[in-house]
Amino acid sequence: MAENIIEVRNLSVEFPLSNGTVHAVNNVDFDVEKGKITALVGESGSGKSTMAMAMLNVVSSPGIIKEGSIYYKGQDILKYDKTESIKYKWKEVSMVFQAAQNALNPVMLIKEQIIETAKAHDARLKESHIIKKASELLDFVRLDPKRVLDSYPHELSGGMKQRVMIAFSLLLDPKLVILDEPTTALDVITQDYIFDILIKVHKEMGITMLLLTHDIGVVAKAADKIGVMYAGEVVEVGDVYKMFKEATHPYTVNLMNAAPSLIDDLKDKKPIIGLTPNLLIKPTICSFYERCDNAMDICKSKKPELSNAESDHLVACHLCNKAGVMK
Repeated sequence: MAENIIEVRNLSVEFPLSNGTVHAVNNVDFDVEKGKITALVGESGSGKSTMAMAMLNVVSSPGIIKEGSIYYKGQDILKYDKTESIKYKWKEVSMVFQAAQNALNPVMLIKEQIIETAKAHDARLKESHIIKKASELLDFVRLDPKRVLDSYPHELSGGMKQRVMIAFSLLLDPKLVILDEPTTALDVITQDYIFDILIKVHKEMGITMLLLTHDIGVVAKAADKIGVMYAGEVVEVGDVYKMFKEATHPYTVNLMNAAPSLIDDLKDKKPIIGLTPNLLIKPTICSFYERCDNAMDICKSKKPELSNAESDHLVACHLCNKAGVMK
């Protein structure tokens, strides 16, 4: 049996608003396997970032974790006290946020920000030790430490700032790094370069990674396992090669068919017709029902459960659960 570093169970995250409640994540079960790169893919607004924030227990206001548990090494992080929570964040699990380039303070040198971050989690650390560790990490992500440490963010390119943030995330030797759209706003060549670095970090440092992205094409390069989210729910989970060869859930199939490719004919690519469901209404039926070409009567009356279609392959679809893996 695979060992999981994170286990999400029955997680629901809501955002109460003046015009109703947004049901961003709905009763999700999801595992992050230790020592692997797991990708969580789906359209914008599917709930990927919200679930990642919940894994750190930092859901932004007015969001609340309505129910569920998030286990890290067998302990529910939602029950941590303040001291345990501070140790967990960054030391155990760190995160490179979406548009992380904007997370750098524009009026502070990179070295000042690194020292401040490290001391916030361990005031006993000496500045010389922090700078030595930061220099090693910057060199590891293919940056010149001397130049970067004495630079302001505006003196660095977008790709350089992204690599600085990757080094930041590794500063306190976390066991898991969550990366939310780590190549947003970067050109395709730099994106590929960043993923080469992430694979290097994973292999040489042995760090578990959770990659969040709407671009299903990029995960083939790095991920071992894929989870697919739609409208706040995980609808399919499986091995990366199996998923690309035989995607099972109709949404995953459509997502694969819509992804641009340099080798396939663009005429064969098809957009997913229709709109995502209104998240102000908590789903009680299949969320993909109105956009699905294979919808059945049961789909509009009963919500499908995430269950095994095959060994280590989970699917939430009445068609798959009834007839096995859909061809």
